[in-house]
Amino acid sequence: MDQLQQEVDPVEVGLDPVALDRLDRFYARRVDDGLLPGYLISVARHGRVAHLTSYGLRDREANVPVTADTVWRLYSMTKPVASVAALMLHEEGLLDLDDPVSRHLPAFADLQVYESGTGDDIRTRPAGSPVLVRHLLTHTAGLTIGAYRTHPVDSLYLAAGVEVSAPKDADLAEACEVYAGLPLQFEPGTEWNYSVATNVVGRLIEVVTGRPLDEFLAERVFAPLGMTDTGFWVSDEQANRLAVLYQENEDGGFAPIPGPPVHERPRLLSCVGGLVGTARDYHRFMEFLRRRGELDGVRLLSPETVDTMTASHHLPTDLHAFGSKPIHGQPGNAGLGFGLGVSVVVDADRTESPESEGSYGWSGAGGTTFWVDPRNDLTVQLMTQLRPAGMLSFHELKGFVSEALGG
Repeated sequence: MDQLQQEVDPVEVGLDPVALDRLDRFYARRVDDGLLPGYLISVARHGRVAHLTSYGLRDREANVPVTADTVWRLYSMTKPVASVAALMLHEEGLLDLDDPVSRHLPAFADLQVYESGTGDDIRTRPAGSPVLVRHLLTHTAGLTIGAYRTHPVDSLYLAAGVEVSAPKDADLAEACEVYAGLPLQFEPGTEWNYSVATNVVGRLIEVVTGRPLDEFLAERVFAPLGMTDTGFWVSDEQANRLAVLYQENEDGGFAPIPGPPVHERPRLLSCVGGLVGTARDYHRFMEFLRRRGELDGVRLLSPETVDTMTASHHLPTDLHAFGSKPIHGQPGNAGLGFGLGVSVVVDADRTESPESEGSYGWSGAGGTTFWVDPRNDLTVQLMTQLRPAGMLSFHELKGFVSEALGG
């Protein structure tokens, strides 16, 4: 089995080993202080892994350490993968970004938009324009999740069983029927709201290909990219490598929690956050993006499509202007825009983390994060398993990487 390995001395690719050592010591202290169970961090430049570090335990109760082949719940780092699959179908002419979603999913015709009121007194009106495929990829469709509990429509999602992803025991088709029956928070394309939209993307993939989502991703994305340990559930062999999921408790420590079931094929193949995989596999996915759609001689997307995916012009302004909610423990979103499935740094001076303009990536609710920095030809990932991810500090990670670059 292939594992992620360090390939080059950091000095050879212009990274400061002293700053990387500070990074290691910072995160090791978080484990020693009981703030993290364990983690893995990789930093690659010019396509070669220049720093690979792991520390702590993937299973504290059994005293099993984090290893390079540990399998992690990727949660929302699933979304960029699903977005790539949708863009592949776009290139093949099966799914246009400006298609109304209702062309493929009739339940999304005749949608209602929230107008006023709360609870039983919510009033709606017909949507003035259709939800387009591009609205799903940019989280501007008007969909939401109930767990926010900040908008009257959120209460309707909760009542329908959609706290985070989908009603209990629903598959993708059934989940999308539920979403379509709930009011939109706003007119499509006018605001940004992180949501269940990527599950609708997953269902679109199934409908236009006529294939189950897991089969399509396995054959068309994971196999070509050599992502041999990625999927919606773990095999018997992988189960022994799956990191335990932990959750913060009231006394400041953390305890194991079950998390979504991943030991057999789930009924819901969630593009909102259902994939599991290894650091090696996600490193290959990041490299595919860094190389603008190609890896090891296999091209899945054109360079122009990857450029479009990772461009920041898809929103009229930045996320902060939309009053975006705290997402996966990230600092504020000022200075960020959004591409097709990834956040993009628009104004590095306004971000609360030291990042280069044009850097893009996303994070997962289990504490995972990644980014690709085209300006510095860099890819970075952090893998851990702790909810809520607010206990983590991606800002610190970005700071140490910036120092290593001489920033």
